This record gives sequence, C-alpha cells and structure tokens, in this order.
Amino acid sequence: MNKLPFEQINREILIKKEYSTNEKYGCNPYDRDVKQLIEYGIINLNKPEGPTSHQVSDYVQKIFNIKKAGHSGTLDPGVTGVLPIALDKATRIVQTLLKTGKEYVCLMHIHKKIDEQETRNVCDNFVGIIKQIPPIKSAVKRQEREREIYYLDILEIDGQDVLFRIGCEAGLYIRKLCFQIGQKLKTGAHMQQLIRSKVGAFTDKDWVSLQDVKDAYEFFKEGDEQEIRRVIKPYEISVDHLPKIWVSDNTVDALCHGANLYVIGISKLHDKINENDEVAVFTLKDELICLGKATMSSEEMLKKEKGIAILTNKVFMERGVYPRYAKNI
Repeated sequence: MNKLPFEQINREILIKKEYSTNEKYGCNPYDRDVKQLIEYGIINLNKPEGPTSHQVSDYVQKIFNIKKAGHSGTLDPGVTGVLPIALDKATRIVQTLLKTGKEYVCLMHIHKKIDEQETRNVCDNFVGIIKQIPPIKSAVKRQEREREIYYLDILEIDGQDVLFRIGCEAGLYIRKLCFQIGQKLKTGAHMQQLIRSKVGAFTDKDWVSLQDVKDAYEFFKEGDEQEIRRVIKPYEISVDHLPKIWVSDNTVDALCHGANLYVIGISKLHDKINENDEVAVFTLKDELICLGKATMSSEEMLKKEKGIAILTNKVFMERGVYPRYAKNI
C-alpha cells in the first residue's frame, strides 16, 4: 500500500533525560473540557458537494457560535472529502497542513477508447516530479511549477472511465493532471469526480459530516458529551505528520514567550530528525507548545549538553499555562 512521505518514516522515541510532569499545570489534550475543546479543537470534516470550503467553515463557525473557524486547503465546490476545520483559537494550526501531502480518489473520463495497458503505462509515467501551469481559475500566479506525485494507483478501468488513487505534494491540480494525461494518451481526458481522502494525518477513515457536527453540539447542550468529543479532536493531531520533541515543565514558559529551545530543556525526542526539519515541540502531557526548525540532528540533540536545538517560529500555547519556574518532578 502506497504512503505519503511522512507515513514512510517509522520514528522511535529517544530518552535524553527522564522527567515527570507536575499535574498542577496544563492537562492532556484529551482531558480538556468541551469548552476548551471548542476553543482549541479541529474537525475532520467530509466536505459535501456544493458549498465552497469557505462556506463550510462559516457553517461550522455558526454552529458553535464562535469568532472564527478556518479550513486547511481549498476544495472546489464540486469536490468532496477531507477538509480539516480548525476552531476559534486553533485556526493558525491549519497553516501546518497546507504544505503536507494530500491523497485523492479521482474518476477520470478518457474521450476515446484506448488500450487499458497504454492507459496504465501513461499514468505510471506521471509518478515523480511533473510540471504544471495552474488553471486560469486558481488563487496562485499562473507560471510553470514543479510538483511531486508520490503514487498513482489505478483502481479500476471501465470502458473510458478510469478510477485512480493518487498521493501528491500540496499544490498539485488533479483536474489539470487529468488534462495532461489525456494529452499524453492523445485522446483527451477530463476529471469527472474527485474525493480528497487524506490531508496529512486526517483521513476518510474517521471523517464526520456537517450534520454530525450539528447533532453533536445539540447533544452537548442537552448534557451528553460523547458525540462532541468524537467529532472535535484536540488540535495537536494536526502535527502528527511532524517529528516531535518533548520538554521539561520548567522549559515550557520560555518557549511560550518565543524563546528558542536549548538542548538542556529536552526530555525526549523522535529519532531521524535532520537539520532544518520542521519540528513540533510538546509538553510531557502531549500539549503542543510551538513549531520550529531543527538546528541539529536527533543524534546531536541526544549527545550535546549545550546549544540551540530548535529555532522557534510559531507559538501555540498561551503564556502562563506553566509558571516561569515550574518544578519538574
């Protein structure tokens, strides 16, 4: 089974220094009350056909009566599938998903009959780096650019209809890809139907509908939290595609103020971190503190006692959750 790049890396957790976390500060993301979950939650929504991605975000915002909601990666009105919706104070997290890999299931119609094996051969040749000019109706500048296709698996061919699953770099246009395949086949082709099945760690395995979201909130108002906890996930899962570092309690507040992470503050970390990798930094209760860029590898972080390990570039945890001089246990 083909996987997106981050799914191909099996990471182990390395222990630098054993710490226990003080239960007085913060809490495990799954132990947050529903009010906090709505403030710092994300929904793996199955976008319906018809409305724009912005309209869907607006529907969710109105359901919860919150100040804002934001989506990660626009889907055309006619396209359905995975559309992560971040709630209220979590909206900045969607930026981390814009660059991650995506997966789609596409139904392409070829304009003339052609040998099935030729279709398969041509599709196989599109795996790798390809060039595209964004379509006229797009939000980006129309200039040729390169994007990578990680895999393209034909699931079924029925006459001139081709059903395939594709994993690709963010920013690849599937509608344009179908046109390009049609050019190579010298028959012409177009995209007939498209479903997004994966955005980073969000997949079609546990997506929910807008009706699910509305029903869950109504149940919650009646005193039943079960459905809303199923529908809204802690925003921490948005960075499941990134390598992670966990820090001691007394390191947290400095990071919340934008400080860089020094190796002395690291408790444990993922292996296979390379210099310049984007890394997510967590508390020992698995709360997301910030994102940053690694200045050294996992091995160096593990061995060194001095130096900056992570250059902090985006802070998510609010100041004061952990006191400045929090004591580790």
